[in-house]
Amino acid sequence: MNVHNLRGLNGLLGVKERDMMAASQATFKLGIQFSNWGKQGDSYIHPFGAYGYTMGGISFLQIWHKFRELGDRRPIQAFNVETLAAHFGKFSKAEDFKRDDLPPVNYAYHLDAGRYAAFLRKVAEGRGVVRQEGRVCDTVLDSETGYVTSIKLESGEELSGDLFIDCSGFRGLLIEQALQSGYEEWTHWLPCDRAVALPCNRDDGSPPAPYTRATAHSAGWQWQVPLQHRNGNGHVYCSAHMSNDEAHDILVNNLAGKPTADPNFLRFVTGHRKKFWNKNVVALGLSAGFMEPLESTSIHLINTGIDKLMAMLSLDGITPSMEATYNRLTAKEYARIRDFLILHYHATSRDDSEFWNYCRTMSVPDTLQEKMDLFQANGLIFREEDELFTETSWAAVMMGQGIAMQGHNPVADTLDQRETLGELNEMEKSIRFLVQNMKDHGEYVRQYCPAAA
Repeated sequence: MNVHNLRGLNGLLGVKERDMMAASQATFKLGIQFSNWGKQGDSYIHPFGAYGYTMGGISFLQIWHKFRELGDRRPIQAFNVETLAAHFGKFSKAEDFKRDDLPPVNYAYHLDAGRYAAFLRKVAEGRGVVRQEGRVCDTVLDSETGYVTSIKLESGEELSGDLFIDCSGFRGLLIEQALQSGYEEWTHWLPCDRAVALPCNRDDGSPPAPYTRATAHSAGWQWQVPLQHRNGNGHVYCSAHMSNDEAHDILVNNLAGKPTADPNFLRFVTGHRKKFWNKNVVALGLSAGFMEPLESTSIHLINTGIDKLMAMLSLDGITPSMEATYNRLTAKEYARIRDFLILHYHATSRDDSEFWNYCRTMSVPDTLQEKMDLFQANGLIFREEDELFTETSWAAVMMGQGIAMQGHNPVADTLDQRETLGELNEMEKSIRFLVQNMKDHGEYVRQYCPAAA
């Protein structure tokens, strides 16, 4: 579970990248490879960087489409450094070359979430945070306000507080069991409700790839996350169309090596709490909601939840405006991520199973349909406020799964053709130079942040 804004969180905490990556057996992640989603046999990469850059005040997609119509057959991927580097198993940072004429390299991390959590715990305790373990057996509410005043542990100890952060997972001990905040379910759009996780070795000795693999199967999809010493794997599936045993067999038969643990079966309901902040309780992580790890958004949502909470903290107490604003902004963020995930399932021509027939023909939210219609008409993608996914993200999935641009912005036709073509050629040349001179990803990781075996 990882997304590129994790770099910002680590920077805020003053955590050194090398130390974090070594402690969590991390590798670099340039994007996600999707196989068998639009149709079986197809594959594309959703990169973390942009396709080209704005030219003449309009999106690069518009320029690219104009030259496609003029006969330029270069794919859009030729103008994205992360896609090409991922394809060739390369990685370096642009600053490694000490040149200012090269494009930036945008990346995230593949990491062992348990080891990352242990690393952050060590950092926190080193700065004076006191960690106290215990099983919560009761919650005490104020009889007048309904606020949580304290939680009781099985040990008999009672912990009081003014503000509580509920990180208790799917159960939502405070946000749901105590305050009954309610849950908005999205399984009619995202029908997968089960997962089985299973780590494995890389028995062939292959280096870790600088991207995640997401391979669609008959009733869901499989992830492969390459860490330094092993792969993380899982199969997300829909229990209405696939049994646990079948899902486990598909996963085991598509591993890169011998499993290193017993399978872990998980159940989930896609959606979110109707209130993320209720009275004096703020839910973060799985207690706030869940959307499958198709685009590695769980840590992102924790991060942005922390950001909003920090911005609203006040010594003057909790106000209704704080609660309402936090809930409104968080619900909007969940909905935008929801639409992006639905796009992966709905934009498909697969008809080989009941699951894919349902996904292909289901009604989708109006907000998503609008995005698809605008893109198909002339490549328009509007990124609303600070939503996570960029124009390139939306374009990569739409084009990768068969939604093609039918036209482009007429402003593209007003640009000087020779001058613009020269700029495209230079752009492609600099990207090619950068990728050709990058190190192999495995070699870069071994030199930069080797983890103990």
